[in-house]
Amino acid sequence: MRNVRSSFAIALCLFLTAGSVVFACGQNSNSVLPPHPGRVKTPAVHLGHSSTVSAQSTTPPFWTKLNNAPPVSIGAMLLLTDGRVLAHEEPNCGGTNCAGMDFTAWYVLTPDVNGSYTNGTWSQIANMPADYAPLYFSTAVLPDGRVIAEGGEYLCPAGQCAPEGQWTNLGAIYDPVTNAWTSVNPPSSPTPWANIGDAEAIVLPNGTYMQADCCGVALQMQSAPLAAYLNEGSLTWTELNQSSKFDEFDEEGWTLLPNGKVLTVDAYVACPSDQPACLAAGFTGTNSELWNPSTRTWSSAGSTIVQLWDSSCGTGKGSFEVGPAILRPNGTVFYTGSSDCSPGHTAIYNVAKGTWTQGPDFPSNDAANDAPAAIETNGNVIVMASLYTGTFTAPANFYEWNGSTLNGFPAPPNAINDASFVGHLLVLPTGQIMFTDFTTDVEILTTAGTFKGSWQPTIKSAPTSVSTGVSNYLITGTQFNGLTQAAAYGDDFQDATNYPLVRIVNNATGHVFYCKTHDHSTMGLATGSSRVSTRFDVPADVELGASHLYVVANGIPSAAVNVTVQ
Repeated sequence: MRNVRSSFAIALCLFLTAGSVVFACGQNSNSVLPPHPGRVKTPAVHLGHSSTVSAQSTTPPFWTKLNNAPPVSIGAMLLLTDGRVLAHEEPNCGGTNCAGMDFTAWYVLTPDVNGSYTNGTWSQIANMPADYAPLYFSTAVLPDGRVIAEGGEYLCPAGQCAPEGQWTNLGAIYDPVTNAWTSVNPPSSPTPWANIGDAEAIVLPNGTYMQADCCGVALQMQSAPLAAYLNEGSLTWTELNQSSKFDEFDEEGWTLLPNGKVLTVDAYVACPSDQPACLAAGFTGTNSELWNPSTRTWSSAGSTIVQLWDSSCGTGKGSFEVGPAILRPNGTVFYTGSSDCSPGHTAIYNVAKGTWTQGPDFPSNDAANDAPAAIETNGNVIVMASLYTGTFTAPANFYEWNGSTLNGFPAPPNAINDASFVGHLLVLPTGQIMFTDFTTDVEILTTAGTFKGSWQPTIKSAPTSVSTGVSNYLITGTQFNGLTQAAAYGDDFQDATNYPLVRIVNNATGHVFYCKTHDHSTMGLATGSSRVSTRFDVPADVELGASHLYVVANGIPSAAVNVTVQ
């Protein structure tokens, strides 16, 4: 939960029984306080590239600042299925002093004609509904190409974020074709959800969007966690029975696995009274869980061995954060830990075996206290972390997990001024990784190494000729969705890219064009030799003549097939 909790200095102290709920409490027992301590954003200080060796390097990995800075400070971002980056205006201004900032505003970064995002250009798109100006909220790109945003820890009309803990149940969906947002009502069975807040969300293999609420149990709004499925066509919800959930969803992240299940590590923010094991664990629990979409139930995925959530070393005064998790091509999930009393732990989950092993602790007294992570095309994972002694304060460092060691990694220039919670990472179709931090200094990471041939999408059937401005072409093949969701944050920011993009490159000019994809046959990962498909719309401005066509998933392209644009 990234936030601007300058109005609270909460130390979680103990579990109290309140009706059927056991929840984390603050020092003030006269009111129910948010179930984790505050994070104060400090004004960003912009540094030039000369401040870091990595920015001067011409050998990967290195960071490159966009040649065209966005007109506003950028935070959350997603990759549209037409290759553009959709980004939310999110300034690092403390939340209560953001005059002139518009939290309903979104922008797109369009790569240049050579496919370069570094040389791309920004333009503003339609604003969200006027009553929905969120900060720290759920997001996803849906199989039909639309984008959904749900909830928010804050509402920030006119640049003034609501008082601490005013979680919202609002939501909206964006259609890139019509350039319009449509409000989405919250789940309402049996009664409307009181909040969604800074919660988890995920798109399941069958394309269904699943949404949780963040913290209704801890705030005594209900006695059990809430989750629901969205019907994209009607924009209505089906509420799911969550009686099998071990604890509250608050602070937990969701990771999609190749077997179609969803992995989470419990944060123990609040325990339903019918979960005695959760209650017994106190502030040292290490349970993990799996959501099975077939049975619609949660079950234990075993102990993570080391504690990945922050309880201030068992005292209950920590942030209750859990770090990001990334599925790697070898079928293991690298899970990072949060802490405010020691270096953060890590653990590795083997999907095939269903077992956990302990990973290395973060070096340099760092921890992933609300932090972004992303996968490189070489299969390694980078993660942003900052000092546990400050929990949510600068500076931030970057690390790379290669499957056996956790090593230091070059950081973008502004990391010295950043806490990990302000960072966002997005895998681009070029295989590069984009970084934002609530400022206008947007950076692009060019990584070292490359992918294995077995990780590539393959095209089995595709049109040999396409016409400009024509929609709904069908393309089939294998592994169109890649082997991983590619990026993660945790409970309140999701920008997975496990869906196919179609790229056309003109043979004569080398110019690059992306076709909008939609109606993917699956959103599942690592689909192997199973035949999958997507449909794509050819843009009107694509150049004519002999071209190459590629399918791209998580920055990894297929081999090219010939296509004539007419």
